[in-house]
Amino acid sequence: MSIRILLADDHKMVRKGLQMFLSSQRDIELVGEASSGIEALQLVSQLAPDIVLMDIRMPDMSGIEATKELSRSHPNVKVIILTSFSDQDHALPAIRAGAKGYLLKDIEPDELASVIRRVHEGKVELHPDIASQLMNQYISLYQEENASEKQQPYEQLTKREHDVLRLIASGMSNRSIAEELVITEKTVKTHVSHILSKIGVSDRTQAALYALKHGLHG
Repeated sequence: MSIRILLADDHKMVRKGLQMFLSSQRDIELVGEASSGIEALQLVSQLAPDIVLMDIRMPDMSGIEATKELSRSHPNVKVIILTSFSDQDHALPAIRAGAKGYLLKDIEPDELASVIRRVHEGKVELHPDIASQLMNQYISLYQEENASEKQQPYEQLTKREHDVLRLIASGMSNRSIAEELVITEKTVKTHVSHILSKIGVSDRTQAALYALKHGLHG
């Protein structure tokens, strides 16, 4: 059974070239062509294609917007973005919108046909540059999350909060801390409240023990 394809691209020459190539593939059937995102949505409802080859920049509605709408209204229809944009500012929104493939228009014809078949089988296909960008972004996010997880609670304290915690650990009262740091006692109480919250303890004694444990005294 043939794979039913709808083309969505506002450049007639691009559609003509794809039409000629796809017609040479025995297992691929071109069922329609659209020149805008809105027209693509209308034709999907009428023609029920298996896959839409979607450009990004089109009149009325972009390919990304059309992809998002198709993912909602026709979840069984797979979208392959076919574009000249290789940056993640276009690729990531397209993938988030539900695209199952992201290819550049300089792709070799035979490879395009192979990608269409693999996407039809349920695979996700990305241009190597796009896959690399996604991997780099994932690694960056993973490293940031790990760094955040490894951060000790006391590292979240401000310099003034460090000073207050150090003096708590030395056994000083709020009034004494206020005199030592030349601030009001009310301000000291505010700092103490923030410290307890940040390091996850419930009272001054626990805060003092925490400071001693982590070498924040003296």
